[in-house]
Amino acid sequence: MKIVISGHGRTGSILQEMINENKNMSEATAEDGDFDVIIDFSHPDNLEKIKEYALKYKKPVVIATTGYTKKQELCIEEMSKRVPVVFSPNFSPGITLMQRLISEITPLLKESFDMEIIEKHHRNKLDAPSGTANLLLYAADPDNEYCVKHGRFGNGKREKEIGIHSLRCGSISGEHSVIFAGEDEVIEITHRAVSNRIFAAGALKAALFALEQMPGLYSMQDVLLGGEKK
Repeated sequence: MKIVISGHGRTGSILQEMINENKNMSEATAEDGDFDVIIDFSHPDNLEKIKEYALKYKKPVVIATTGYTKKQELCIEEMSKRVPVVFSPNFSPGITLMQRLISEITPLLKESFDMEIIEKHHRNKLDAPSGTANLLLYAADPDNEYCVKHGRFGNGKREKEIGIHSLRCGSISGEHSVIFAGEDEVIEITHRAVSNRIFAAGALKAALFALEQMPGLYSMQDVLLGGEKK
């Protein structure tokens, strides 16, 4: 599998190392079209160039970048009508399973438990809240029944709301917690990324999946757990 890496930052560099370690994979460049898939760990500003190469050569794309605008997300949807696109803010298997778990238990708890989401990342992460925090929020509240509070300050009684709190410090690869707090009991579900290697490994798994798909917009739920394309 010949892979074009967009972005050689923290996770992109790990991805490059993993590709070099695998005799069945190699890094490629996009210009001549001699590649199988694009994996993006870069910046939202690179989306147009990625789309250009993907559509020109009819190649699948794995998008692991976060911080897109609504307009850019629509651009990704348009691209997916012509090539397979796996788009997720988090490519770790653990987060994918956590997302499924949150979606299943929230309907059982929401009438008597308050919900809060806390996410922690390294000091250089630009977007807040993280894309993964928004993913978990959607898992907990797919129908937008709750008001979302980004941080909390001042005076005011708690309403029907979900709080999201973002920390940016040190070299934390990523930590996400969803807290369900009821009368005299608390349920906390937490995922900690020990290194960025899990995201690179998940992206490679998604790339292999994308090679076998028809055009469409897919998530890590599709890659790991199966399901219909969006």
